[in-house]
Amino acid sequence: MKIKNICIASACALLLAGCSDSFLENKPQGSLSDGVMNSTEAIDLLVNAAYASLYGMTNEQGDPCMRPTTNWSYGEVRADNAYKGGGGEGDVWDVHAMETFQMQSNNGNLDGKWFNLYSLISRCNSALRVLNEADATVVKEKESRIAEVKVLRAHHYFELVRLFNKIPYMDENLPTADYVNVPNDEFTRQQHLERIAGDLLDAAEHLPDRQAEVGRINRNIALAYAAKVKLYAAYEQDEQTHAVTRINKDLLREVVDLINQVKGYDLLPDFQDLDLIAYENGAESVFAVQYSMNDGSGDAGRINWSNLLNSPGGNSPYHGDGFFLPSQDLINAYQTDDNGLPLFDYQSRPDYGVVNFIDEQHQTLSNTEPNVDPRLDFVVGRPTITYKTWRETPCQSWVRDRGVYGHNCAKRFWVSPESPEMFQGWPWGASELNWQIIRYADLLLYKAEALIEIGGDGLEEARRLINRVRQRAMQSQYVKDFNDPSKDAAHYKIGLYPAEGWTQDYARQALRTEMRLEKALEGERYFDLVRWGIAREVMTAYFQAEKDNRVYYQNAAFDAGEEYFPIPVAQYNFSLGQYTQNPGYPAF
Repeated sequence: MKIKNICIASACALLLAGCSDSFLENKPQGSLSDGVMNSTEAIDLLVNAAYASLYGMTNEQGDPCMRPTTNWSYGEVRADNAYKGGGGEGDVWDVHAMETFQMQSNNGNLDGKWFNLYSLISRCNSALRVLNEADATVVKEKESRIAEVKVLRAHHYFELVRLFNKIPYMDENLPTADYVNVPNDEFTRQQHLERIAGDLLDAAEHLPDRQAEVGRINRNIALAYAAKVKLYAAYEQDEQTHAVTRINKDLLREVVDLINQVKGYDLLPDFQDLDLIAYENGAESVFAVQYSMNDGSGDAGRINWSNLLNSPGGNSPYHGDGFFLPSQDLINAYQTDDNGLPLFDYQSRPDYGVVNFIDEQHQTLSNTEPNVDPRLDFVVGRPTITYKTWRETPCQSWVRDRGVYGHNCAKRFWVSPESPEMFQGWPWGASELNWQIIRYADLLLYKAEALIEIGGDGLEEARRLINRVRQRAMQSQYVKDFNDPSKDAAHYKIGLYPAEGWTQDYARQALRTEMRLEKALEGERYFDLVRWGIAREVMTAYFQAEKDNRVYYQNAAFDAGEEYFPIPVAQYNFSLGQYTQNPGYPAF
């Protein structure tokens, strides 16, 4: 049970959050004078402020949905999984530019994301400066608190590397006044990832396996995150073309070893439990942003402001802004063959579940005969199909601009509209549902990926791991027909991969497909494509497949070197001309 409404001393002002069992759920209250910050009484406040950085910037600090911590725009709309949505192409044009690969260094969403991440890193560095000088005989659990903050800082730096590649590095030993003098090309991507992984592993040495307070970072989280970072580092890239030049098997063996050390987690029995608050800190949650509602912090509370724009719109009971819509290509990818296995050639087949629009209250679906993975209707809200446990109407006309974006909306990350756990009013569809940064299914798939790339005897274990994830989907409760709940809403069929024909090439394709289907809309897809070195190939095929559905893709193209976002021109100006631009974009 989450505990809310813990008060903090009035000496706090803008950046710090209170300390108690609900330490992750308190609203940042303010800044402290230097004298107070260097007292032992401020330690917990400083650490809590660092934890509050997981939320990103708060609503009071301006439009967190424009630079979301969930990466819905940077990791999914930028990829082949989602459209921007909303009220048309010009509605939040900066994200439309991400979707259509019209990125320029003056894009405000990029500058805001960069600024926010470095602001949050600065918050972590402030805490570490005080912690490093604290008297361990006075400050309880000093070493653990230092380790926790280092994990938080590592998280932000990892995000920066995945987004921008060329980034400056500042730790707690560098005075803030000197930040302007730090270049962004001093270290390579590989060196940044090695440092981040090193900080995480160092932190793991000083953390307990479990913490008494829900959400506080423990050794398992540090090890799991280190495994993820090393998985990225194993795909070594050319610094100019970003092509994968080598897959480092030694690093992959470390990934396997680290994941083997993570203990005490399991898959939830039903995939749909991932969107139920009752299970948000359950067996599958390794590392999550802890949200809360009605906690005394204003508006709905410490809810997921990153998703502010994304609840279904149109005629939906959420009355939302309707951004972040699943692509038809993603829907098509859930098709399966007679054995329930993915159709790797799905792009050569007709669109699945085509919506025929009759009027606002009546739509039908055609080409629904093919088999589909049941996760399709766990992830996507489709017209005529039951939406969660909402029984008043099926999902129908829940997209704001259907002429531009089609008729499908997202189902993940929302509680059902009739749930008492949903906030009534603005922010539309808000709840206290946590955001999972790492869940146990991720670790199973990361380990399978590492074993497949290592090759040899590990291929069979990789098959078992992938099948374990598929088995959970198979055993989940399937979505039922809205008019006849005794029937499934579609021809659901999902099978397990057999040992026969399980070669390294086939296993690699199976793993990458499974990663997409299991993790759809979780903010990871684009970063996976870049890690594997196939972003341009996949996005080129995607634009070709989708341009008949989405007219605005007619001229979309992934140009060489665009794997990373451009360095924002505002940050170049801040550096007084020291920063260099990423390959693929005009030099400053």
